[in-house]
Amino acid sequence: MFAKIMTFNLRQNVESDGDNAWPYRTTAVAEVIRRHDTDIIGIQEGLHDMLMDLEPLLPEYAWIGEGREGGDKGEYTAIFYKKSKWSAGNSGHFSLSETPEQLGVKSWNTSHTRMCSWVTLKSQTGSEFAAFNTHLDHISDEAQQKGMELIRARIKEFRDQTGLPVVLTGDFNVYPEHAVITGLEREGYRNAYSVLHQENQEVGATVHHFLGGESGEPIDYIFVSPDLQIHQLRVDRELYEGRYPSDHYPVIAEVSPL
Repeated sequence: MFAKIMTFNLRQNVESDGDNAWPYRTTAVAEVIRRHDTDIIGIQEGLHDMLMDLEPLLPEYAWIGEGREGGDKGEYTAIFYKKSKWSAGNSGHFSLSETPEQLGVKSWNTSHTRMCSWVTLKSQTGSEFAAFNTHLDHISDEAQQKGMELIRARIKEFRDQTGLPVVLTGDFNVYPEHAVITGLEREGYRNAYSVLHQENQEVGATVHHFLGGESGEPIDYIFVSPDLQIHQLRVDRELYEGRYPSDHYPVIAEVSPL
């Protein structure tokens, strides 16, 4: 398995964004994905209509997902995958709450309902791994920490049952020193930004509110289980069609087994 993984917060369709509202960025988002020739994309803030807009622009991709309010309602943490290289197996979703099997539930002082989506993917050569994708709360520290504790527990259970490597993508809404990040690292998960740190490079910000620039710290992450390694990492701060495709930069990592 050698896969190019992207995490990308699309910024939901907000009319007050004016020229940066979704209808003006749709083709730019598709161009980002095509230009990087990405295998797997974990998106955040994608509403159902937005995903429908992307489908004809990205015919080489399929996706799994469900709205965080259930069905097609609310933001998705959908996972896109390139159909020519990967086939999807089991998949599922759980809410980041005290009742994980029920979407649309709030717990731990979260500002919005939150969820995690996952899918197993198998390559034409027989390599297999699982992708988990999430969007943590942006206000409640309790929801951030307990939400990630639930995700870690679910991934551990999954790996105990299957033995498969795992990639975790998402907008975690926390900086690198936060317990969400240090907890993952203590458990042996590899932070894709470690590639830049080894090269003495600063990561910089990954959210920019359509203003550009790189001053600050990241909140969008790619983590992999200890049986995977990361070869390259890029935060794409380029303009596409003269505009930023989102108010977050896409983050791309190349991943393979140890």
